[in-house]
Amino acid sequence: MNEQNFDYLKDSIKYLGFGEQLDEALNKKMAEGQPEFSITHRTEINRKPFEAALHFRKSDSTDLYFLNGYSASLQRSNGEKMEQSFYLNNGKGVTAKEAYNLLEGRSVYKELTKKSGEKYHAWLQVDFSAKDKRGNYEMKQYHDNYGFDLPEAVSGLAVKELTDPEKEKALYRSLERGNVHAVTIEKDGAVHKMFLEANPQFKAVTLYNADFKRVQKEDVGKYMAEAPSKQEGESTEQSN
Repeated sequence: MNEQNFDYLKDSIKYLGFGEQLDEALNKKMAEGQPEFSITHRTEINRKPFEAALHFRKSDSTDLYFLNGYSASLQRSNGEKMEQSFYLNNGKGVTAKEAYNLLEGRSVYKELTKKSGEKYHAWLQVDFSAKDKRGNYEMKQYHDNYGFDLPEAVSGLAVKELTDPEKEKALYRSLERGNVHAVTIEKDGAVHKMFLEANPQFKAVTLYNADFKRVQKEDVGKYMAEAPSKQEGESTEQSN
């Protein structure tokens, strides 16, 4: 077995957020020398069962193995099981937590590579209404030129974290990973613990109250900054 190859794959698995618990299984499978194999990761995220089968393939001309992608599944709160395959480029791509967020229906901002090798950035969102010829859900992409500006959308709200550069940076990075991020909104002397979610399709951010209920359109004004960069309907997205 190629130890250098093992170390590289082990680091790739860790980078993708699958931890170190798969190292022993990876070592064993590589030692067996099969042309291809899979190892399974099982965990719970936010008390929801999440599973991923990582797929490895051996080179036709060398003893090197490559991590080509993984198949993930998530059991949602309503019992529905969502499944999707994620393809990797040199062992990098959508992480385990980002896959969880995508399967929950949220959007993730990633650096992607065209077939020509040119890199670009785009927001990804699973389209659960359409599948490709392999049975995988289609993946929507909202490129930078689509017009969604995350900082501008967030600035429409009176978010306290925007006054601290480090917390502001952490907020944007969390939203880019597809997380629902807790924020503090201060308006007219009142303090509100709330949640934000990026919604690039509508060039907006979605606002939830402390009970994780989406804020209704008629109530958004309570949480707007004094001098919003956009009109109310453009900077946030709520349910009708």
